[in-house]
Amino acid sequence: MPADGGPGRVQDVRRQNLAVVLDSIQRTPRTTRAEIAASTGLTKASVSSLVTVLLDTGLVEEAGVARDGERGRPGSGLVLNRQRGALGAEINVDYLAVGVVDALGELRGHKVLERRPGGLDVVFGDLQELARAVAGEAKAAGIELLGGGLAVPGLVDPTRKLVLTAPNLGWQDAALERHLEALLPDSPLGVVLSNEANSAALAELWYGHGSSFGDYLYVSGEVGVGGGLIFESQLFAGPRGHAGEIGHVVVQPDGLKCGCGGRGCLETVAGQDAVFSAAGIQGATTADRMAALMHALRTGAPDAVRAVERAGHFLGIALVSAARMVNVSAVILGGHFAGLQNWIRPSLRQSLETYAPGLVPPDGVAFSELGQTAALRGAAGSRLREAFASPADLLN
Repeated sequence: MPADGGPGRVQDVRRQNLAVVLDSIQRTPRTTRAEIAASTGLTKASVSSLVTVLLDTGLVEEAGVARDGERGRPGSGLVLNRQRGALGAEINVDYLAVGVVDALGELRGHKVLERRPGGLDVVFGDLQELARAVAGEAKAAGIELLGGGLAVPGLVDPTRKLVLTAPNLGWQDAALERHLEALLPDSPLGVVLSNEANSAALAELWYGHGSSFGDYLYVSGEVGVGGGLIFESQLFAGPRGHAGEIGHVVVQPDGLKCGCGGRGCLETVAGQDAVFSAAGIQGATTADRMAALMHALRTGAPDAVRAVERAGHFLGIALVSAARMVNVSAVILGGHFAGLQNWIRPSLRQSLETYAPGLVPPDGVAFSELGQTAALRGAAGSRLREAFASPADLLN
């Protein structure tokens, strides 16, 4: 084991300093080497050497000139290279989605395929086709993909690349290692696995409403209902990585049986299928049914209005229980909850005030603006942040 000051220790310090310099460039676009040295306390010579390495990784590029002050020669501005990015993918109950997020956080491509779940080989066959198409478009646009992330609606073990259980997909102990490798086979960092709601919660932090809260509960509304917890701008997944499963908070003890095996879960009254069923909405695809529901709501159809009000009522009960347990006062609602916000907001607000006055104030409730891209944005963004935290890995 190397002693302090030995080669191993020097390499560790250099890796840390690379991340420090890259963080400075992220925070202050077009910053110069001299400005980085002043803000980080590193010597100008060290910064110059570290910037050379970052330029070699491709994460950073020089952009024009910026003057370091009134005296001295101009310095080159440094920015993140938007021609580097990550692939984000999502498997959900009724659709597959793939997109590319660049180093600046911009979505640079997005494709969705509506479908119902099936076996692993069938699902990943379709997902690989989508990934190839999106990756091909990225390559044509000059974007190099460093790695990727896949989000699924279930309990996952990212280390073992295993979906422990995904009731709405019908998956149990599903091993995904070979499927993840096939999604982006030539990327330097590979593809990682994550929970859909956790990824969406992080996407809100980086690209949505989350930065204004810091601490919040994110709730995703799909066929299932998922949740992700953010504390002090960090994801809190709990000791086994499964915290935030608000969709399986019991809100109606004598209610319907849930796919998780329990009874009366929030998902059974506020999930997409539950709302469609209560509203008497039918259709060939989820998009068809959502369009029919929206039309029914706009025309004031009583069954549709009652179904959404009922969902808002029980959603409020679940949010109160969760907010009291984890001591948060802000929530962000995504998926169909965001699409239905004009109709679900009144009953939700009334429920929150009835069961816990002031706990979650009106300005503590936000509706996502990321649409169907939240989970894949978060999955891709997590991979990019891993690269930012350890840029030297791109040179291995």
